[in-house]
Amino acid sequence: MQIHHRGYVSGDPRIQPAAGYGVDRADEIPDEMDVLIVGTGPAAVAVSAQLAKFPNLNVRAIEQRDGRLEVGQADGIQARSVETFQAFGFANEIIDESYRNVEMAFWKPDPENPSKIVRASRAPDDATGISEFPHIYVNQARVLDYFLREAVRAPGRITPDYGVEFVDMTIDREAEYPVEARIRYTAGERTGEERTVRAKYLVGGDGARSRVRKSLGHKLHGDASMHAWGVLDIMANTDFPDYYLKCAIQSHDHGQILLIPREGGYLVRMYVDLGDLEEGDAGAIRSTPVESMIATVNTIIAPYSIDVREVAWHSVYEVAHRVTDGFDDLEDDERGEHTPHAFIMGDACHTHSAKAGQGMNVSIQDGFNLGWKLAAVLEGRSPASLLSTYSEERRVVAKNLIDFDKEWSSLMAKPADEWEDPEELQRYYVSTFEFPAGFMTEYTESMITTGLEHQSLAAGYPIGKRFKSAEVIRRSDNRWRHLGHLHEADGRWRVYVFADAAGPAHEGTQTAEFANWWATSADSPRVKYTPADGDEDATFDTKVIYQQDYTEVEPHDVPAAFKPVKVPFGLVDQNQIFSAGHGRDIFAEREISREGAVVVVRPDMYVSGIFPLDAHAEIAAYFEQHLLPVSE
Repeated sequence: MQIHHRGYVSGDPRIQPAAGYGVDRADEIPDEMDVLIVGTGPAAVAVSAQLAKFPNLNVRAIEQRDGRLEVGQADGIQARSVETFQAFGFANEIIDESYRNVEMAFWKPDPENPSKIVRASRAPDDATGISEFPHIYVNQARVLDYFLREAVRAPGRITPDYGVEFVDMTIDREAEYPVEARIRYTAGERTGEERTVRAKYLVGGDGARSRVRKSLGHKLHGDASMHAWGVLDIMANTDFPDYYLKCAIQSHDHGQILLIPREGGYLVRMYVDLGDLEEGDAGAIRSTPVESMIATVNTIIAPYSIDVREVAWHSVYEVAHRVTDGFDDLEDDERGEHTPHAFIMGDACHTHSAKAGQGMNVSIQDGFNLGWKLAAVLEGRSPASLLSTYSEERRVVAKNLIDFDKEWSSLMAKPADEWEDPEELQRYYVSTFEFPAGFMTEYTESMITTGLEHQSLAAGYPIGKRFKSAEVIRRSDNRWRHLGHLHEADGRWRVYVFADAAGPAHEGTQTAEFANWWATSADSPRVKYTPADGDEDATFDTKVIYQQDYTEVEPHDVPAAFKPVKVPFGLVDQNQIFSAGHGRDIFAEREISREGAVVVVRPDMYVSGIFPLDAHAEIAAYFEQHLLPVSE
């Protein structure tokens, strides 16, 4: 964390001074605003936390509940989400209070006595080191709390307006505030009162029964598996030996359990197989008594037993796999001619089983994808056409999610006597680990993602996939730092300059020539798109990584382009210079060419382009597609 460059800070540096609409934030929802966010689910709070960093945007978030979520719903946090938490500033805190998953045990019917279960095998959670962050479990309410806390700490001071629901909307694309939304108060003295408000953009994160989706005329399409599961959050005593370990438990005749330990050392979640649904069930399965679910647990885990002392939350759901036919207010034949003004995210777009831990995680990425784009367009830094990439990118992710979840949930429900190979479930879990962990998303070529022409220059950073961090030595203080952990959710583009083999003191090298062009040329993106009266890295967070050992790199020799000046005191930032050392080399670890490369990472942490150091015109043309020159 870099502080004091604006003046000495004596208080908590995580709480930024209020600015713009964050100063004396109005209690009353205004009649007109830049963005109206509907809901406080994972996608919605990610957008809130992102937009709160831009205090000149007038943003409100409404929630029909009269207060925060307290219990139930999702609990699995994949490593990609934890990477995102790092960018928002709370990864370490939430890891500390969570259950950390390190291994999964697989229990099968005992071949000698199928009425009993035995442990068949174990699988490590991340055997390949796909992320330095762990797979954790914690109540969804805590995830929402952290995002909302960051929204309050940011200059925009966004807080939800609880007890207000979305009713419907109309859109007039010619109006200054195109979205006209009807809202209704659901709590307090104004209960039942309706109002009409207007917004430039509306974001719907209001769940599987989304009124925003309905108002847009979209529907969820897909199918149900005709199979039901119970969910129990319990505290209990038991002789089952892996009670505090993630387990897939398969009985011979009575179904399956997915057991997931939770935060705190006592709480455990169980997904309990309730079997196939009868035709004409009409939702009757949802009234299954909790006592019946507990009895099913004891039948499945025989010869072990469980004595439930408290049920913190329980529910019953029928497995369904559905994705909406639209993620914004545009029809496919309108794209290119118009730009969207209303969006839906999260469960409003995609519904699936809960057992793969995808709902909250994919929803967070929906919100992260959209939030920075809204800020860029509303602040005049990008054209409105940027917003069309949200639907283009996230529809593909949702489709892939549904396909994966169909396979995973069908395997989880498969009866024991139908398995030709008893190790199939474990093999599928291990072989597909990258998908549920959140790392299979790969955005294709668009206005913000290049083709693969230069991929070979940095093979370890696949274009379109998330930037996988690696450790380097920061030359200012000679500390090991994870390069990706320095990426903040602040809307800036990351430009990582991996230097050629010559050291920083060499004049005329491609790195030095790039630095001179980047800092001074009229066609340089940094010159063209950076406000003249702000920090030199206000738009592009540019870092240089040298191949040399850190003992051979002197900050004085490094070009000024990699030492941005900060306002208001004109302090030179020497914290953006990195190198190898102590036998570690990021060039080897991430397969980066010794001739050097420029790796561009978009604000939501996905690699969006790789270029040769001398590809100045190509780099300029890339940014020209989605950035607007600063006003004179």
